[in-house]
Amino acid sequence: MQKEKTIDHTLRATWQMVAKMYNEQAAKHESTMAMAFVLLNIDKEKGTPSTSLGPLMGMEPTSLSRILKSMEEKGAIYREKNPKDGRGVLIKLTDFGIEKRNISKQYVIKFNQTVNEHISAEKIKNFFEVTETINDLISNKMIFGINSTK
Repeated sequence: MQKEKTIDHTLRATWQMVAKMYNEQAAKHESTMAMAFVLLNIDKEKGTPSTSLGPLMGMEPTSLSRILKSMEEKGAIYREKNPKDGRGVLIKLTDFGIEKRNISKQYVIKFNQTVNEHISAEKIKNFFEVTETINDLISNKMIFGINSTK
């Protein structure tokens, strides 16, 4: 089997190109794709509990902690005690963070618009169906896990 013809290789290679593209744009704004991703996942009005950010983004807690520390040092976010859970912390955006979030959002919109201009709606729909099925197979451990038939 040629690696270029496997689903996993194609997914990884495509994601690496997308990540590189976003990192190049983020660097122009003294940021990274990971920071932009965090900004886009923080509720800009209410903030987001720190404990829900990692799972929301599929990120490990140690990686997220490093990114949040850096973002706090840059003045993009701040931490506030969660009024609904005294033990928890809300991650909130500063005005600077909202500005950076808006920039990040425009890049995501541009990417999606450009892809949609070059790929039919039917193919995009099929893409989402395929990726959802792959995610379900992995989540339900149907590839290598206990529910796997092979």
